[in-house]
Amino acid sequence: MPDFNDLSLLPFCVGLTLLGLIGSWAAWRRRGAAAGVRGVAWSLLPVSLYLTGLLELVWDIVRSASSWVTHLIFSPTVWAGVALFGVSVVLYVVSGVARGRRTPAAKPPKSKPATAGELTATGPAPASAAPSAKSAKPAKAPKASKQESSEFDEIEDILKRHGIN
Repeated sequence: MPDFNDLSLLPFCVGLTLLGLIGSWAAWRRRGAAAGVRGVAWSLLPVSLYLTGLLELVWDIVRSASSWVTHLIFSPTVWAGVALFGVSVVLYVVSGVARGRRTPAAKPPKSKPATAGELTATGPAPASAAPSAKSAKPAKAPKASKQESSEFDEIEDILKRHGIN
């Protein structure tokens, strides 16, 4: 590949800009001012890249990328590295699956919940942890015969179970 310094790219960049400006004028006429202005913006890029020195940077990036791709395709060493990378990904996934299937160790016995105000390893138990008198289920009254019960009795039972009077 020729080196960037051997190329005279200014005439090429000016030509690209002129072609872009002609296309922008046509777009302006057909699709409106927004399309034309956008075309002018794209058209000015080749000359601006050349004048700022960024065209050499773009040239180096393209040359390096094409060299890397060429070496990737034709190098057995690179393919061995790609294969090892694939094997490492597969092993990592398999280890995650195997870790998920592992039998759990003996679980510590669950302790009963602390009552309100009792000291625990993390501090006093919150008042919300203690069962309240309202949330305790009331003893069920003996059911009346089916003839005496009505829909309203059932609704009253449900409301009492939820602590609503």
